[in-house]
Amino acid sequence: MANQALFRPQMTGPQPIAGQKIKKRASPLLTSSDGVFADRVFGWAILGCALIVLGILALIVWQLVSRSQLSWHAFGWKFFWGQDWDPVNDHYGALPFVYGTLVSSFLALIIAVPLAVGVGVFTTEMCPKWLRGPLSFTTELLAAIPSVIYGLWAIFVLVPVLRNYVQPFLARTLGWTGLFEGPPYGIGMLAAGIILAIMIIPIISSITREVLAVVPQHQREAVLALGATRSEMIRIGVLRNARAGIVGGIILGLGRALGETMAVTMVIGNRPEIAKSLFAPGYTMASVLANEFSEAAGDLYLSALIEIGLALFLVTIIVNALARFLVWSVTRGQPARARV
Repeated sequence: MANQALFRPQMTGPQPIAGQKIKKRASPLLTSSDGVFADRVFGWAILGCALIVLGILALIVWQLVSRSQLSWHAFGWKFFWGQDWDPVNDHYGALPFVYGTLVSSFLALIIAVPLAVGVGVFTTEMCPKWLRGPLSFTTELLAAIPSVIYGLWAIFVLVPVLRNYVQPFLARTLGWTGLFEGPPYGIGMLAAGIILAIMIIPIISSITREVLAVVPQHQREAVLALGATRSEMIRIGVLRNARAGIVGGIILGLGRALGETMAVTMVIGNRPEIAKSLFAPGYTMASVLANEFSEAAGDLYLSALIEIGLALFLVTIIVNALARFLVWSVTRGQPARARV
């Protein structure tokens, strides 16, 4: 029997119309001239914000340089390494102030960095949950206290403790080093370094805590899986991956210490001299500007004070450049994802 063709029903439905093309409607956001204009305005506004910052910096430099021309022509480069500060005879040198600023700031870093990093590590890795919030809040609260309050506390609490207990003990045990010799006045470079350390601990510890918190958890688990102890895990798996951020927090703390005025002025002694002992009084660039700027009678005196402001500006730039180099030397071997 011959095979018969199967019946194929005719299905009726919408059929495409031959020769008709579907037109695509362009989005009004892409064709509107108002959107292009708004985008250009936004770009110019953002560029203007960046240029304003550069303009403010250039204006500050220009004012410092132009107002210190009289002192610059009188003393030249000798001003920065001269040790005499005699407004009566118009002899000025900024080296005692540069020395006091650098010594007090680096002494503050020596005291504050271990404490701040320790607080950050404890808060992130070892602190109980019920204590983490109050401890973090208390640490950050120290940054909100005005510097004059720190200065008053240092005068009435810190200085008597240093004069009666700490400095005599250091003189007996470490006096042979030359760093802790002389009469225990209480005020001096040591007191300034300690009060600066207390003021920069919140900055370094808060940044350290935030940096440690974003270290990937698998870094900790991988180190523990290799048989490391908890301390080894923190040192190898956490601190090593967070070192760039910790160095950045230390830089910010150093910037705060270099420019601090009121608290340091109240406890450093305000005597322009270079002494090896940390018990001796000192002077910083910010302190001399705060103390003597309103009393500057002669033009050369005023110009010398403005040049000290220029020296403080230059010291800040040099320290930050060295700190940037330190960050680069620490992080150049790290992958980009590890630079938290």
